[in-house]
Amino acid sequence: MDKFLRRLGIEKPEQEHDRVTRGESIASNYADPFVEPDPTVAEWFQEKLPDRHELGQYCLDLLPFLRWVHRYNVQWLIGDLIAGITVGAVVVPQGMAYAELATLEPQFGLYSSFVGVIVYWFFATSKDITIGPVAVMSTLVGEILREVAPKFPEVPPFQIAGSLAIITGAIVFFMGLIRVGWIVDFIPLPAIAAFMTGSSINIIAGQVPSLLGNSKHVDKNGATYETIISTLKHLPDCNLNAAMGVTSLFLLYFIRETCSYCAKRWPKQKKIWFFANTLRTVFVILLYTLISWLVNMHHRGLDGQPPPKFTLIGEVPRGFQNMNVPVMRADIIKEYVGHLPGAVIVLLIEHIAISKSFGRVNNYTINPSQELIAIGVTNLIGPFFGAYPATGSFSRTAIKSKAGVRTPFAGVITGVIILLAIYALTAVFFYISKAVLAAVIIHAVGDLVLPISQLYGFWKVSPLDAIIFVGGVIIIIFTTIEIGIYVTVCVSAAVLLFRIAKAHGEFLGRIKVQTVDGKDPRNIWLPENHEDGSNPLLSVQSPYPGVFVYRFTESFIYANANHYTDEVVEHIKRVTRKTQSNVYNKPGDRPWNDPGPRKFNPDAAAEDTRPTLKAIIFDLSSVTHVDVTSTQVLVDVKNQLDRWASPDSVQWHFAGIRDRWIKRALAAIKMHETASVKARPLFSVAEVGQFSTENDATVNNEGNTTKEDIESGVNIERQQQQAESVRRNSQHRYLPVLGVDRAFHPDIDSAVRAVIETLEESRIEQEERKSASDVASNSGTP
Repeated sequence: MDKFLRRLGIEKPEQEHDRVTRGESIASNYADPFVEPDPTVAEWFQEKLPDRHELGQYCLDLLPFLRWVHRYNVQWLIGDLIAGITVGAVVVPQGMAYAELATLEPQFGLYSSFVGVIVYWFFATSKDITIGPVAVMSTLVGEILREVAPKFPEVPPFQIAGSLAIITGAIVFFMGLIRVGWIVDFIPLPAIAAFMTGSSINIIAGQVPSLLGNSKHVDKNGATYETIISTLKHLPDCNLNAAMGVTSLFLLYFIRETCSYCAKRWPKQKKIWFFANTLRTVFVILLYTLISWLVNMHHRGLDGQPPPKFTLIGEVPRGFQNMNVPVMRADIIKEYVGHLPGAVIVLLIEHIAISKSFGRVNNYTINPSQELIAIGVTNLIGPFFGAYPATGSFSRTAIKSKAGVRTPFAGVITGVIILLAIYALTAVFFYISKAVLAAVIIHAVGDLVLPISQLYGFWKVSPLDAIIFVGGVIIIIFTTIEIGIYVTVCVSAAVLLFRIAKAHGEFLGRIKVQTVDGKDPRNIWLPENHEDGSNPLLSVQSPYPGVFVYRFTESFIYANANHYTDEVVEHIKRVTRKTQSNVYNKPGDRPWNDPGPRKFNPDAAAEDTRPTLKAIIFDLSSVTHVDVTSTQVLVDVKNQLDRWASPDSVQWHFAGIRDRWIKRALAAIKMHETASVKARPLFSVAEVGQFSTENDATVNNEGNTTKEDIESGVNIERQQQQAESVRRNSQHRYLPVLGVDRAFHPDIDSAVRAVIETLEESRIEQEERKSASDVASNSGTP
C-alpha cells in the first residue's frame, strides 16, 4: 500500500500513534501530553446529515400549529377575535383595491385574501403575518398580464395570473422543503428599501390618474417618470372623480394624524384611538360609498339608466364564481418565464423581511424556510379558488400586531369576515368609487417610502449603502420594478464579493495597558498604523525584531488569498532586509527581478540596519474557512519568504484558530512544522479541576449567602478565598489547551512568547558556539 501511494505521489499520512509519541516527548517534562485529533470526512457527514430525531423534527416543523393548538384557550381566542375582525375589516377594501393594480376585477382580490388567511395558519411560524394581495406583487402581476394577456385572448386574465401563482408557489415551496430560507439573508436592507420605495413611487404614480379621473388620457404602460409626465400634461382632463379621490385621500391622512395626536394627548384612551385609526379605511370607504349611492342610485348605467356621475367598481359576483382548475399551458408559461425570478424575489423579500421584523419586535423567532412553505402552499391552492399571487402584507401585519393577536388562528377569523363580504356585501360593492380605491392604495403604499431620516441613517452607517439605495430607486423610476430588483440585488452581491476579495489584514503591535486605577496590567494588540481609530500618540511596539503578527479580517479563501499574501510579502520586504544580500558569484546567476546592491553604493547592504525576517504569526481568530487555493498560496508565500530569509529559517505560528478543519488543512500542507528550527515546547496549559474546586467551594458556601452579600460582592470574595484554599490543598496537574505537536496557539500572547523563547535560546546557543570557537582559535595560537 505504501508503494502504491508513493507511485501516486501521495505522502503516507502520519499515524495517530506517531503523533501521540511525539507529543509525549515534547510534553513529558512540562505537562501531560495532548494531541488534538483531526476531523474526518465521516464526522462531517455525521454532523451534516440528519439523524432520526432531526428527521422527526423536520416533519413536525412542516405543520407548526401542532405545537400550540392543544394549548389554545379562551384568552387567546379573545385576542385573536379582536385582531381577526380588525384585519378583516381592512383587508376587504384593500384586497379589491390591489386587484385593480393587477388589472383584475375586484373579486379576485377578495379570493386571494380569503385563501391566504385560511391556509397560512396551518404552516405559520409568525402570529402577526397576514398573507394576501399586496401592492408590489399586484403591480408586477398587472405588468405581466398587460404583456401576456393580449397574446391569448381566449384565456381569461385571471387564469394567466393563476398559472403564475402556481409556478411561483411551486418554486418557493420547493425552496422551503430543502430549507434554503437563509438565501433571503443575501438581500441586504438597502436593496429591500430601494425596492419598496421605488415600487411605492411607481404605484403612486400609476394611481394618481385614477384618483384624478384622467386615467383614460394617461399612458400608464411606460416607466414611472413617463407616467408622471403624462399625468401632468393631462391635468385639464380631470373630472368629478378628482373630488371623490382627493377628498378621501385627505380624509384618510387627517384621521390618521388626528388619532395619533389624540393617542399621545390622552394615553389612557390609547387603545380606543388605535382602533379608530386602524378602521379609518373602512370608515372612508363606507362614507364615500354612501355618498356614491346617494348620487348614483338612479345613474347605474343599467336598464336604460344614465351612466354614473363618476367611475364605480360595478357589479361584483356573489360567492366563488371563478372556482376552477387552473389553466397550465406551456405556451403561456413560456411568455412570462422571464418574469419568474422577479416574481419569486418579490414573494420572498416582503414576506420574510416583515415576519423577521415583527418576530424581533414581539420576542419570537420565525423559521424562514417554513415561511417559504407557507407562501408556496398558499399560492398552490389559491388559483383553484380564483386567486392570484399573494404574500405577506406590511400594513395588515402591523395592524394585526397592534391589535393584540395571540396566535396564527386569527387568520381564520379574518377569513370568516372576508367570506361574509363575498356573500353578503357584493351589492354594496357596486357603488364603491374607483377614485376612492386609488386613494386607499396611495395611502397604504405611501408608508412604504423610506423616510429621509432613515436614509440619512444609512449614510451615517455606510455611505455606499445609501448610494445603492438611491441608485436602486432611480433605476426603478426610469425602468421597471423588475430591473430595479435585479440591479440592486446584483450590485449588493458585487459589493459583498468586492469586500471579501479586497479585505485588508492588519499588522499588529503590542502595547501594555491597565485599568485607570492601575490594576490588571495586560498586553493588547493594536494595528501598527492605528487604522482602528486607536490613539495615534500611543507607541505600538513590535513584539521582537523581525517577528510579525498579522491578523486576517475575513475568511482566507480563493477570492482574497492573493490579496492578503501580497500585502504580507510587500510589507515584510519593505521593513526587513535580505539575510544574504549578495549570494551570486556571477551577474548572470542573479534573477532579472533582483536588482542587488547598487553599484554607486556597494556598502549599502552593510549599512542597512533593518532586521532580518525571523518569524510570522498569523492571527486566524476571524477566519472561519480556508480552501485549496488559499492553502496553496500560503505554501508559495512560505517558500518565497524562506528564500528571503535563507540560510536562516522562518518560524510560522498560528493563533486563535476556531475551526478544526482549518487546523487539518494547515497540517496537510505542513504549515504546523517549523523546519530547521529547534523550537522550544512552550505552550499554554490549564490546571485540571480548577473550575470544579471553585464550584465545590461555591456549593459549600451557598447556605451562608444572603442577598446583601451578593449585592455587595462579599459572596464573590468569600468564594474566591475558599476556592484558593481548596486549590492550595489539592495536587496540581496541568493539561495543554491545544495539541503540543503543532505550532497552533490559543492566542497571540502565547504564540509570541513561544517564538521569542525559541529565538532567545537560538541566540544564546549561537553565542556559546562562537565563544567556544574563539577560545579554540585562541588556544591554538602560539
